This record gives sequence, C-alpha cells and structure tokens, in this order.
Amino acid sequence: MYKTINFQVDGAVARLALNSPPFNIINMAMMAEMVEALESLKDQPGVRALVIEAVEGSKAFSAGVDVADHTADKVHDMIYSFHRIFRLLDELNIPTLAVVNGAALGGGCELAIFCDMIVASERAKFGQPEIKVGVFPPIAAVMMARLMPRNLALELLLTGENIKADEAYRLGLVNRVAPPEELSAAADELIGKLTGLSGSILRYTRKAASLGATGSFAEALDAVEKLYLDDMMQAHDAHEGLDAFMEKRPPVWQDK
Repeated sequence: MYKTINFQVDGAVARLALNSPPFNIINMAMMAEMVEALESLKDQPGVRALVIEAVEGSKAFSAGVDVADHTADKVHDMIYSFHRIFRLLDELNIPTLAVVNGAALGGGCELAIFCDMIVASERAKFGQPEIKVGVFPPIAAVMMARLMPRNLALELLLTGENIKADEAYRLGLVNRVAPPEELSAAADELIGKLTGLSGSILRYTRKAASLGATGSFAEALDAVEKLYLDDMMQAHDAHEGLDAFMEKRPPVWQDK
C-alpha cells in the first residue's frame, strides 16, 4: 500500500516506519504517505500509542527533508505538506514515541522532537543544520525553546551543530538512551506502560498538557478545567476508572 513508509496498527499500537534507507530522506511522496497514514488514525480510538521509527538497517532515523524540495518553485507545497504531518500529530492527540537509532537531522530531528517522547540509541545524534544552507527550521524554531532553555535552543538553531544522544538526554530532548541492541526493548518497555490504559483518557491528558503549554497560567488553567469537566468527565472511561478503583477491580476500558 505504501512505498516510502511502513505503517501498521497492531492492537493498541500504531507503527510508522520511514522506509527510504539508508538515510530516509523525507520527500514529497513520503510526506503524502505519512499524512494518509495519520489521517487513518482518526477513526481508531483504541490506539494508545504511535511509534515513529526507521526501518531496520537504516543508517539514519532521517537525515531530513529533500533539499531539492526547498527551491522557490516547490517550497510552498513542501512546507504545507510537511507541516500537515505535525498539525495532524497535534490534532490526533495520540501519545507519540520516536525511536531514534542513528542521525535525526533537519526535518528528521523536527519529526523526532515533536513526538511526545524519544528513546534513542547511544549512536543517535540530533541537529538542525538548516542555517548552514541559508534557511531555518520552522518546527524546531517553535518547539526547541519549549523543550529546553532558550539559550541552549538558540545555540543549536544558530550554529547548526549536532549533539549526541547523551547530550540530548542531558538537555531534556530525549527520555531514554540505550545501547543499540537494547533500543527496541527500551521502547517496548515505555510503550507497555501506555497500552493498559484508556485510549480516550490518554488523549485527553495529552491535550491537557498541550493546552497547559500556551498562554498565561490563568488562561491555561481555564482551558484545562473546561476540558476536564466538559469533555473528559463526559467520557465513559473516566467513570469506569473511578468506579473500578473504588470497587477494587480492574477497569474495563471502552476507549470512549
């Protein structure tokens, strides 16, 4: 069905693997397929986690967006298509995990850091080299200062230098670092902590965290309060979880 990605939903976990080795350059064809795959998740409330990774044997998670698509005649379509991926990830509110083994550079780094969590191998590296070719990375410009101190984010954006996995962990960009041979197990351990929970409550929680990151404290709290009372507390699983706790039994989630 897809030529540049592998995509499958296995129970509660969706997996999207970039499949253009060795460097998984993100071109317009890959963007279109990623958008199609993400669109398909809108009607799958039972999905509790989305894993974004590279196919086995790749030298990089992704070395970025195809430079040829940045030319004046293509850049508008490219930016719209690429950013559509991030808008969908934000709208879906499915917890996302990037599994990075190798380089995540440029658009590949943006894709990784936009995910809610990152598990990286010791051989991973991250960087936004766009400034070296005379442009800047829009997603990273928005996200990096939200994920780390502004001065450190600016150092990465303004110098275009790469950082290794252990430095990314120290800066708070990466959740866990594992030896390459233990990367899958480390990712599965984290995914396993999500799959037994309610899909709908995971999505409400992720949305609450996003709302909390914008505006003043008072504005953010008002928005999260409204989400809690008007939306989440109308969901079956909120009442099921509370009832199960008080009745001392395992909850039976319906993901709604």
